[in-house]
Amino acid sequence: MIAFEPSPEHAELRQRVKRFIAEEVIPLEGDPRRGPHGPAEDLRRDLQARAREAGLLAPQVAREHGGLALSHVGRAIVFEEAGYSLLGPLALNIAAPDEGNMHLLEAIAGAAHRERWLAPLAAGAIRSCFCMTEPPPGAGSDPSMLASRAVREAGGYRIDGRKWFITGAEGAAFAIIMADLEGAGPTMFIADMASEGITVERTMESLDTCFPGGHGVVRFDGLRVPADALLGTEGEGYRHAQVRLSPARLTHCMRWLGAARRAHDIALAYARRREAFGRTLGEHEAIGFMLADNDIDLHVARLAIWHCASALDAGGLALAESSRAKVIVAEAVGRVADRSVQVLGGQGVTGETEVARIFSDLRAFRIYDGPSEVHRYSLARRLLRAAAAPPA
Repeated sequence: MIAFEPSPEHAELRQRVKRFIAEEVIPLEGDPRRGPHGPAEDLRRDLQARAREAGLLAPQVAREHGGLALSHVGRAIVFEEAGYSLLGPLALNIAAPDEGNMHLLEAIAGAAHRERWLAPLAAGAIRSCFCMTEPPPGAGSDPSMLASRAVREAGGYRIDGRKWFITGAEGAAFAIIMADLEGAGPTMFIADMASEGITVERTMESLDTCFPGGHGVVRFDGLRVPADALLGTEGEGYRHAQVRLSPARLTHCMRWLGAARRAHDIALAYARRREAFGRTLGEHEAIGFMLADNDIDLHVARLAIWHCASALDAGGLALAESSRAKVIVAEAVGRVADRSVQVLGGQGVTGETEVARIFSDLRAFRIYDGPSEVHRYSLARRLLRAAAAPPA
């Protein structure tokens, strides 16, 4: 059953995060260390040191790694509040791809990998990347087109392939790599990014600029990894990926909901004070309706997130729920950001407020973690299969 109000514990934590974002993070939004390909490493460390001091670093991970072991519903509440600043998720160490990789490592990694990689990742000592998407003719929206190859050899594996749109590749300490293992199928490996055979070819120019390291093109050219670099089970890479992708897809929704709410709040404040044609902007029906539609979209997006989070907390993979939430939220927050730009007029397309940056970053969300069209296709297939099944 979904509760429509947070528990007292979650409400108190939300207020702590809200104060932290307002007092420690938003004042740094004008910091010159916010570069064209994401915040610089020293800004990340500065932000995370503040979150550590506040007891808010990586609240989603297990207590043994310094976290608060938040449920998915708890994450929905906290991550939205952190997302109110584009720097907030980075500060709390709940940003992609590290947050999703932490979840995956907690779920399927052995003790050695958890000690070597998860512990420092949760502590903010290192960053990571997840290498799955490939340039044509490799895997993109269709993961079955996986072109990267792995073969067994004495003492381990050799991996060859090329990936792109790899968030955070530049500066990452390790990579989780999806490759087609000869004789077994899609398989996950974990490798030190300093290994011979890994090259970050370039960082791609992109609309969004909130991820440290940007989005990179990575080549694996005769990368040799030991046998214990296997993450999970041979041939089970896609199944393991679902453990990561549904929750990580949803946490994107949570964070972007916070950013869209920030854009709306800025537009609302402007509409209350700016006057035109003898009244404030908000008193004009055209503007007032945009603000009302923003409120509706934000509310529906939050309900979709909480519903999917509840399904994950119940123990399922929530594949349909996460696809549904991804489409609802990605499109709703995009509309909110777009209307907020319109309400602000000329200011909305400048750096005078945070809204233009939010708008630019949010636009990418309709594409990454599965474009809306792919999630609709997935949902349609589920509906058709269910309709064709004999009645129970």
